Amino acid sequence: MELRQLKQLLVLSETLNFHRAAERLHMAQPPLSTAIKKLEQELGVQLFDRLPGGLQPTPAAQVVLRYARTTLFYAEEIRRAAREGASGEQGVLKVGFVGSSTYSLMPRLLSEFRRDFPRVDLIIEESTTIDLLRRLDTHTLDVALVRFPVLEPTAARVTLLQPDHLMLAVPADSHHAQRDDVALSDLAEEPFIGYSRTHVPGMHALVMYAFQQAGVVPRIAQEAIQVQTILSLVESGLGVAIVPAVARRHAGSNVRLVRVSQLADTIKVGIALAVHPDNATPTTANFVEMACRLMRSEPAAMDTA
Repeated sequence: MELRQLKQLLVLSETLNFHRAAERLHMAQPPLSTAIKKLEQELGVQLFDRLPGGLQPTPAAQVVLRYARTTLFYAEEIRRAAREGASGEQGVLKVGFVGSSTYSLMPRLLSEFRRDFPRVDLIIEESTTIDLLRRLDTHTLDVALVRFPVLEPTAARVTLLQPDHLMLAVPADSHHAQRDDVALSDLAEEPFIGYSRTHVPGMHALVMYAFQQAGVVPRIAQEAIQVQTILSLVESGLGVAIVPAVARRHAGSNVRLVRVSQLADTIKVGIALAVHPDNATPTTANFVEMACRLMRSEPAAMDTA
């Protein structure tokens, strides 16, 4: 039994006339008659009663037709899925992200991708930059939004999407809160909330390097992994912290972000798109192309500086 035969059966059941069915199928009538007879022999049932007024589907044909329609539908779905899969219009995309990418960038990227590729199933997972890079290298993620700059060794290609700079987060009642600019040397006696050297080694190294350049050894009171956690600790009065400027959109009312010119002018940070070069699936390529296109078309929106 072939799909071609099922289609011929379906058309014949609609026209109930071999001549008209053959015309719709763009074939001669004798081959159509032969094909239907072979199908009847293969199934072991008669599908049509040949009456003086035309053809009449038998009860057996009614059952066969129901399954034939379903089979042809799923056959077409398979063809469409293959076409869309080859073009990246259907499939699964595993996206990893760091928490700070959710402030503005990730929702915009996912919304745009969902609109352009509604048949792609998105699986999103939050983690740290070091873990996301590891998962890209082991091919358990397709793409990842990671903190920039990437200081960890990785085979992934990294493209900066959302430039940013660092600012000082202080409690609203801090004597630094009303200042326009704070120097790192002013923080020598402040309890400092830093990034975990184990889980966020890149940001930890970056901030500690900045303090070292300023000749300051920060008094570490607490370490955390996520920016939102750090902001909560600042709001609780446990200390001050260095955070990306984009975090001000979600800082609590009892937190102030103050410019640190030494950081804003010398250290560029942000959110970057990381992709392993071996991951050349059409779906991944579509996401990368879309993200880069969005970056080019909306530079003002992407730039939080």
